[in-house]
Formats: sequence, structure tokens, C-alpha cells
Amino acid sequence: MDTVRLDPADNVVTATRPLQAGVAVEGVNTRALIPSGHKIATTPIAKGDAIRKYAQIIGYASQDIAPGEHVHTQNVAFRNTDAEYEFATDLRPVKTVPEDARDTFMGYRRENGQVGTRNYIAIVTSVNCSATAARRIASHFTPDILAHYPNVDGVAAFVHGTGCGMAGDGEGFEALQRVMWGYARHPNHAGVLMVGLGCEMNQIDWLLEAYGLKQSPTFQVMNIQSVAGLQKTVDLGIKKIEAMLPLANQATRTPCPASELMVALQCGGSDAWSGITANPALGYACDLLAAQGGTGVLAETPEIYGAEHLLTRRAVDRATGDRLVGLVKWWEDYTARNKGSMDNNPSPGNKKGGLTTILEKSLGAAAKGGTSPLMGVYKYAEPVQAKGFTFMDSPGYDPASVTGQIAGGCNLVCFTTGRGSAFGSKPSPTIKVATNSEMAKRMSDDMDVDAGTILTQGVSVEEKGREIYNLFLKVASGEATKSEAQGLGDYEFVPWQIGAVM
Repeated sequence: MDTVRLDPADNVVTATRPLQAGVAVEGVNTRALIPSGHKIATTPIAKGDAIRKYAQIIGYASQDIAPGEHVHTQNVAFRNTDAEYEFATDLRPVKTVPEDARDTFMGYRRENGQVGTRNYIAIVTSVNCSATAARRIASHFTPDILAHYPNVDGVAAFVHGTGCGMAGDGEGFEALQRVMWGYARHPNHAGVLMVGLGCEMNQIDWLLEAYGLKQSPTFQVMNIQSVAGLQKTVDLGIKKIEAMLPLANQATRTPCPASELMVALQCGGSDAWSGITANPALGYACDLLAAQGGTGVLAETPEIYGAEHLLTRRAVDRATGDRLVGLVKWWEDYTARNKGSMDNNPSPGNKKGGLTTILEKSLGAAAKGGTSPLMGVYKYAEPVQAKGFTFMDSPGYDPASVTGQIAGGCNLVCFTTGRGSAFGSKPSPTIKVATNSEMAKRMSDDMDVDAGTILTQGVSVEEKGREIYNLFLKVASGEATKSEAQGLGDYEFVPWQIGAVM
């Protein structure tokens, strides 16, 4: 099979391998070298006419395109979407599994009823000025020291480059506070130490007051200025973590229902196969999770642009759909006032992998959300309360997006990639799914699942989706992912910085 046609209405097909000029496919002959994953016109496409893939518009011909021509950035133009939105018109019933028959995993049941998949102690900074202190505290706890606490997965420092030079209210400040609150109360944390400087705009005391957080043996705060300097802060921080470790080590895994899983649905380093293999398979796994009463959280608003009309049809009600449309309109305004374009994504790597416009990329990215009803739409880092398939606003930049999803409560991350992203996260482990077998083999130390076998071996999307879902349960029970095995996650905490730096 040299090409894949995704829908009879499409006027392009995708090459499954590099094709030289003159190769016969779909009743036409290729007119030039077609790289693997790239598109070929199967009918004449006049200048200005729509180019269709997935039975949806992915762009417009910027010049006449003959049958057999390579269809890509050289002859495809992007236009902002102008969709006619429908709401709650494509609601497919979820066959919910009865509570007494649900799958289980071995998780950490916390006192507040939440369930963790890992057992970390976190050091969370309020401002960049306390980043060095946090890292030095965390680095003290070497593997030799932690070996005395076998139930503790590690001491992780979550540091960032903002927290001051910003307005004390508004979107940016509120987003950062939600991130800090989300990490401070995350079920994968058995203990938390918050470290500030003292004079920053993002005051720890304000956070405690806003969210009703109280200090306890496993929740401590301190400021460098009050402690009287960097080294004294590091020394005191080490003592505070030393006191938390025995308490954290008392946590043990117990059977918990799959309904307690909240999975961040992510993609990065995408290629043309993302929307054909890995993303639909992850979408099927999301549907299986929703049937168990669990939650899948799709994000990256710029990367569902042009596909949001498909999601509004799945919105459980008009209000939920309107919230999603509102996010899309905000992003159109945000990019316009910053003199950008929604088509600034896909990246150069995405384009090399065969993705031409954000519309094409979005249609593939949205497949990660499966077919279940859209039950809720949330702001960046907002606590996700709904069960089933949900959406969270975030940029398309993977570390910033995942940071928001974890802050919202995700205790697992599943990340599809075609080009080969080396990403991992803490405190929620990342499962990596390769879209093609060549990359899965080349980067075998990084990839947990090879979804390329959907093309190369005829494995069904449903079979691969079931494999991914079963891996959710294994990883949630403590099985290490490839990213965890390589120690990723210490530098991938990146709160989304919105607004002016002053």
C-alpha cells in the first residue's frame, strides 16, 4: 500500500513511503518525489479551491494543482476558520461500566479522597528568585538517601522563570496561582515545601489565603528574606524535607478503580501519521477510560483550531460548547494583537513530517479525544471536576500545556509523537506513543508504544487503543515509563506566562 485515503471526499492521499516521480497511485502518476507522510493531489485543484483531508478543509490551493502533484506549503494557503457551529448534535452514548465491575490499579489513596499514581515530595517556588534554593534542597536528596524511603519516588523541585515583574491581578497572575495551587494539592504529592523570596508579586501568603491552604507537617512554606539568606534557606529546607520523608514513606498502594485516573492527552513533534495511527488509538483509549468513569483532558487550544466545530457537536450542552468557542475567539485576538497568526503552528519539524497547515494538524490532534461527549471545558490549570472527555485551554507548547494539565489534576500523561519528542514530566509520569514504526525503533529508549503497527502490520486502532489503556493501569500501578527511566521531568515544569513583563 503506497498511499492512504482517509475519506472518499478527500482530494489528496498520503504517501506511506517515499515515492519517485512517475509512480502510479490512485489512478494518477506522481509528478515529483513525494516524501513519506506527504500529500498527493488525486484530482485537479484550481487556485482558490479547498483542499480536503479527513473530509474536512485543511487549506486552499494558492495556485492550480494538477493530479499527481505534491501538495504542501509551496501550493497551499491558510485562511482563518469561519465555522458554523453546531452544539450537542453528535452525542454518542458512553457504555458506562458498572462500579462493581470496573478495572483497578494500585494507587495512593490520600486523606482527602484523591488518588495518586506516584508518591513525591515537591518543592514549589513562587518566583524565579527562589529557584536556586529549591534546586539545591532537592539535589541534597540523593538516591543513597532516598533508598531509606522505598515508598517515596523522589524529591522534585518545580521552578520557573516568572512570579514577579507582572501585574498583581488578571489572566497571567491568576494562571500562575492556579498552577501553584494545583501542584501544592496534587494527589501525586505526599508532601510539599513552598519556597519564595519574600518581596515578589506572586506572594505565597496570598495563595494560602485565596485557597484556604494551612501549614502542616507535610505542607510547609518559607521565604529567603525571612530565613535570612540563601544558604540558611537551603539548610532549613533540607531539615523540613527530612521531617516529611518518614511520613511520606508511610503511604502504600491499594486497589483503586480506574475512575480515579485523569489522563492528560498530549502530542508533540507531530507528523502526518499522528492523526492516522497514534492519536486515534489514544482517542479509543480515552473512550475506554471514560466508560470506566475516568477522565481524559485534551488541551492545546491552538492545536484544535479548525477542528473545534467537531468538538462543539460533541459538547454535552450549549454552554459547554460556547466555552470552547470563547477560547478559540480569545486565541484569535491574542495572536492578532501580538502580530502573530494561528498558522504559526505547525512547526518546521511538523511540516517536514508532512503537516502543511494548522487546520490539518488540528484535525489529527483532536482525534486524541476519541468520540465520547465533551463533558467540560476549563481554563488553564483550573481543577478538572467533570468525568469523561474534557478540554483545558493551553498553548500548544508542550511543557506549558502539560504543566497546566497536571495542575488541573492529571495523574498520568499520554504523549503521542511522530518526529520523536524527548519529553517527560513529574509528578505525573508520561507514556510516549510513536506514530510510526521507523521512529519507534530508532528511539526505542524513549517510546513506550509503537502505534505504527497500525500501518505496517494491520493492527486495528481499537487493538492499539486497548494496549494503551492497559498501559495506563500498569503505569498508574507503579510500572516505570521510558521517560521516567531516563530521569525526565525535572526541567519540564513551565507555567504559561500570559501578559506583559514589567
